[in-house]
Amino acid sequence: MKRLRLLLLILLPLLLAGGLYWQATTGLPDEAELAAFSPALPSTVRDVNGVVVTSYSRERRIFVPYAELPPRLVQAFISAEDKTFFEHDGIDWVGIAGAVVTNVQSLFSDRRPVGASTITQQVAKSLVGNEVSLWRKLREAILARRLEAALTKQQILELYLNQIFLGRNAYGVEAAAQAYFGKSVEALALSDMAYLAILPKAPSTYDPVRQRDRALARRDYVLRQMQANGYIGADERASAASTDLATVPNRAIARGRGDYFIEDVRRTLIARYGDAADDGPNSVYGGGLWVRTSLDPAMQAAAEAAMRDGMTRYESQRAWRGPAGTIDAGPGWQNRLSGVAVALGYPRWVKAVVLAKTGNDSQIGLSDGSTGTLPGRNAAKPYRATQRSAAQVLRPGDVIIVTRTPSGWALRQTPEISGGMVVEEVATGRIRAMVGGFDARAQAFNRATQANRQPGSTFKPIVYATAMDNGFTPASIIVDGPYCVFQTKLLGTKCFRNFGNMRGAGAQTLRWGLEQSRNLMTVRVADATGMDRIAAQAKALGIGDYQPVLSIALGAGETTVLKLTNAYAQIFNQGRSLEPGLIDYVQDRRGKVIWRRDTRGCPGCNAPDWTGGAMPRPQGRIVQTIDARTAYQIVHVMEGVIQRGTGTALAVLNRPLAGKTGTTNGPNDVWFVGGTPDIVAGLYLGYDQPRSLGGYAQGGTTAAPIWRQWGETALKDWPKRPFAIPPGVRMVRIDRRSGQRVFGMWPDGGPRPAVIWEAFKPESEPRRTQRAEDVMVRRSSGRIRSDAEFLEQAGGIY
Repeated sequence: MKRLRLLLLILLPLLLAGGLYWQATTGLPDEAELAAFSPALPSTVRDVNGVVVTSYSRERRIFVPYAELPPRLVQAFISAEDKTFFEHDGIDWVGIAGAVVTNVQSLFSDRRPVGASTITQQVAKSLVGNEVSLWRKLREAILARRLEAALTKQQILELYLNQIFLGRNAYGVEAAAQAYFGKSVEALALSDMAYLAILPKAPSTYDPVRQRDRALARRDYVLRQMQANGYIGADERASAASTDLATVPNRAIARGRGDYFIEDVRRTLIARYGDAADDGPNSVYGGGLWVRTSLDPAMQAAAEAAMRDGMTRYESQRAWRGPAGTIDAGPGWQNRLSGVAVALGYPRWVKAVVLAKTGNDSQIGLSDGSTGTLPGRNAAKPYRATQRSAAQVLRPGDVIIVTRTPSGWALRQTPEISGGMVVEEVATGRIRAMVGGFDARAQAFNRATQANRQPGSTFKPIVYATAMDNGFTPASIIVDGPYCVFQTKLLGTKCFRNFGNMRGAGAQTLRWGLEQSRNLMTVRVADATGMDRIAAQAKALGIGDYQPVLSIALGAGETTVLKLTNAYAQIFNQGRSLEPGLIDYVQDRRGKVIWRRDTRGCPGCNAPDWTGGAMPRPQGRIVQTIDARTAYQIVHVMEGVIQRGTGTALAVLNRPLAGKTGTTNGPNDVWFVGGTPDIVAGLYLGYDQPRSLGGYAQGGTTAAPIWRQWGETALKDWPKRPFAIPPGVRMVRIDRRSGQRVFGMWPDGGPRPAVIWEAFKPESEPRRTQRAEDVMVRRSSGRIRSDAEFLEQAGGIY
């Protein structure tokens, strides 16, 4: 019995200790998991040139391998946090004993218990949590021992120096170096490194502005410890200690251009890889992805400028709608103003709050705390639905938008009208630029991809292309006259009309009908072709899945700017299918490509040298969404839209261009979609809740000038080359107005020649001819006798 009791006395503590250990280790990662552990890293986004645009992060963190960390920086942290790091096995037993004594002495005081955490324990702490308890310390100690068993000292330091929170939303030394000093770790001075080393315990306690004296005293302590540990000499310490604490102001990470583009990339990545680290190793906010996009910074900047200028140009004719918000203008107004979200758009626009009024002049306060005066003459816009000016109705507390002008601060307002624009590469479908509104920071809705709008006349090329696939040619004669159709017994007869109720022009060529955007001709062609065929063609091009009703031919079906621009890009790409995309490829944190847009194989493309055979080409089957010959025919007709039709606002760009304007009923939306053989861009303007823009708003006068402004900047360095003519197309001279074939006369090169080159499929060109002694073109050396002779002289078809 005594032996049993003795055995129980021995076993019971062991069983209790074993149970306690089992409970403490439940849920802790084992050595294998620790060896494979990687810290959460933000994902980095690059543009088409490989330049970093932004990163997706909830914590500002930039990973730096241990081999790239400056030795002095490592020594500063060891001296400040754990001078015996390279000697202990994860737990500093002497330090723990000292902490126990200190904590016992402070049991009856209000002081917080002190710890004795080694660097290894601090890494373990980031895995088990921050709870202040003995239980958490036990789990932390167990995990610290496992870390020491699974990782080398250098690997533990690498985790620590990339994981530790150092204030200013900076996690890790690289992010902290940039947040506090505006430079990378390798550029830090010794005094800077010593300052960073004091931050892990309590960053706010050593704030370089509010707690400057405490920060300097603690920094100097770290420098003395580094000298005591033999890392630096006395002269080095003295020099660093005499250096001022030259930190930079705390500021948010600068935003680059392309906010709507970047946000669409983020949504795509989250849908594919998940949001947080729990969603997998390649999550957007923890996986450390490297994302190469097709964002072209020059085209994006031009698109943003053109769209904003177009919106503000339209808005300049509107009355002032009132303040963007209202806050208390009393003490503390600066903080309240900073919390008001306002779509500023332009870098030179700033938000302000009215602090006081003197007559029509307003005393205003800006986000940076400065003040100024808004003269009444610079806020003279009429206030909507009143006879008073904006200056007269402004009140203290009103949040407004202002900009500095030569005559002082001037009132501005965010345009109520909005819109979207997409720029796409014809050969690949890569999206080069995207604008989804005036300012993504206050208007998250992306109108380029999410707004379904009626395309109006920009849909007409699809109608005419389908017609040319079913017996029509660009020279076919169509009557521009009254056209009515019987719909149903319930709906009765529907009669169509031209835009602006323009009278019919009689019999005209199909080309003229598209160039001048005639509704009656379009409906007549659509009815003859069959709306079921037109709806099928629209679906094949990815524009939309529509009911086969005639109103669709005039653009009554809804689509997005992205879809319509991609449809035009396919037509410009000789009818070949394109899938629009913003991402070229994605790499994981180690550089391995985990997703690629272009998955075609290319045997031999990476060969070290040419073998003398045929050059390797990417594999893959080409999918035609529309006949290549038809695609060229409609592009050739759309060139006429620019030369003499509704898109003549773009003729000043003086380069081969094709496109189509669009104006919907109301008019509620105005459009232009078009481009060059290399680049297609599409845009629309309209109110988010559709309503009339005013009778003067049209695609050719409101949308096309925006496209022109973009093209003047974005296309200035692109080569001017003509659209390629695919095999099977015959170029024939015809009379532009009658559509009849012409012999002995050639185009004169002007925008409105009597004779033009027209594109036909074999055996579809006009049979009627116009003999031409009266129109024969001469040249100084004699008559031109053949097409071949003319082409040789003129240098090709234009």
